[in-house]
Amino acid sequence: MSFIESLAAAFKGAGSRAPLARGTASPWFFADPTGGGRPPFEYNTAVRRAYLENPVAQRAVRLVAESIGGAPLKSVDPKLAALVADTSAGQSLLETLASHLLLHGNAYVQVMKDARGAPVELFALRPERVSVVAGEDGWPAAYAYEVAGRRLSIPVLDEDASPNVIHIRHFHPSDDHYGAGCLTAADEAIATHNAASAWNRQLLENAARPSGALVYEGSDGSTLTGDQFDRLKAELTSAYAGSGNAGRPMLLEGGLTWQAMAMTPADMDFATLKAAAARDIGLAFGVPPMLLGLPGDATYNNYREANRALWRLTLLPLAAKIFAALGEGLAPWFPEAVLAIDLDRVPALAEDRERLWAQVSAADFLEPAEKRALLGLDMENKS
Repeated sequence: MSFIESLAAAFKGAGSRAPLARGTASPWFFADPTGGGRPPFEYNTAVRRAYLENPVAQRAVRLVAESIGGAPLKSVDPKLAALVADTSAGQSLLETLASHLLLHGNAYVQVMKDARGAPVELFALRPERVSVVAGEDGWPAAYAYEVAGRRLSIPVLDEDASPNVIHIRHFHPSDDHYGAGCLTAADEAIATHNAASAWNRQLLENAARPSGALVYEGSDGSTLTGDQFDRLKAELTSAYAGSGNAGRPMLLEGGLTWQAMAMTPADMDFATLKAAAARDIGLAFGVPPMLLGLPGDATYNNYREANRALWRLTLLPLAAKIFAALGEGLAPWFPEAVLAIDLDRVPALAEDRERLWAQVSAADFLEPAEKRALLGLDMENKS
């Protein structure tokens, strides 16, 4: 433990901490330990396959991240509100942090400071570029940021024992330093969904007929010669394969007949397979399938309930995690500030709020001050 960390711990009254440790395997690169043939999970490849190539995964991540980034906040110190709301390098802080947590399981915020040590900018670091540099006791002593062959070591605390980096992470049952992202759990479903889409595209290019057979029936029981077989195969490939030749009539020579051997899309049932994979993707990211446009009972009431469930079960817990970490990291400069979403201004929760107001208003045994406290309102100014 460095002198600064020891001094900070002394002022906090902290005792000795339990040591931390972690395995040598990276949390975003691992192979299937069962040897079942599953390809290794690599974060950058998985992100490209999910966010850039799969519409369901991208929509789920953007729905959660953009909702948190655009959520109304309660009144706080104007300087703190500006730090959280300002963009850095073209990225929205809250939206970027939410995306990093969903995909990677870790989010890192670099606290940029002026000459006086006051924070002037919050920048979200790419999590796959950051690694924890552990001290002798296993606790983080610094964060290493690597990009394009360059390595930057950022101490956890500066000379004033103020944080340089705020690390936000999801729970990981077997790692003391890194969190587990939703993308790891959704990777198989994303691969299945992409494979089903590729299969359906191939069906379309082949007029929804995966295969067939040309049968030669010679009058004297003879078969095609090697040259005849190669010429016939080449003609089929050039004249009848591909989406541009779909539905084109086939001209056959004497003795040749076409025998269809295709399985219909109903037999293969890839539409059901895609829908099931898409639901698993939504489940991993905490988004109700109805909000992703998946098949189902999309009535107004169900959509409204799904939107409310998204806020209660996914958005509010994730936002609370992010705001709690930011509040703790910025406490040296804003000790009394509390970052939180203003639930009164969230349209999806208006009915819940209306029901609460009606219940509190009907409680005649409560004093007005108690009712205001239950509703989260300030006390009346009796002066």
